[in-house]
Amino acid sequence: MTPLRLLKTAIVPALADLAGSGIKDSFEARRFLLAIALQESGLRHRRQVVGGTESGPASSFWQFERAGGCREVLTNRSTTNHMKRVCADYNVVPTDAGLWEAMRYQDIVAATAARLLIYTLPSSLPVTADQGWQQYISAWRPGKPHPQTWAANWTAADSAARGES
Repeated sequence: MTPLRLLKTAIVPALADLAGSGIKDSFEARRFLLAIALQESGLRHRRQVVGGTESGPASSFWQFERAGGCREVLTNRSTTNHMKRVCADYNVVPTDAGLWEAMRYQDIVAATAARLLIYTLPSSLPVTADQGWQQYISAWRPGKPHPQTWAANWTAADSAARGES
């Protein structure tokens, strides 16, 4: 998967749908969603790689865990109605396990969940790589963060969101 393909096939449709519910689509949202997906999966795996196989507890290019991000977007008061509506629209059972499983195959559902997880943060969308890193850490709470790869992922996401790659 390339950043541009993910942008066109999943992120843009997810953001357009959420815009109808009052969650604004923007360049900053597109860039941040791409940067996180690049950081989490490199756009190579829809299931977390553990021991060389895709058998880990995280799902989608954004690497959501059932009791982590899935539960958060389904239960947070600012996102629950949005996420449950999207689950209904895509015939996804609105449970931690149902969302987790669907996110492996439904990139629009996964992009929606990722945007909603960002929406739970009190800050505005980041405009710099440093702000992005701080918000990413706050929302995703990665067990093994890799700050050394963030700047390159942010730059690649920025280029793709601008339509340059």
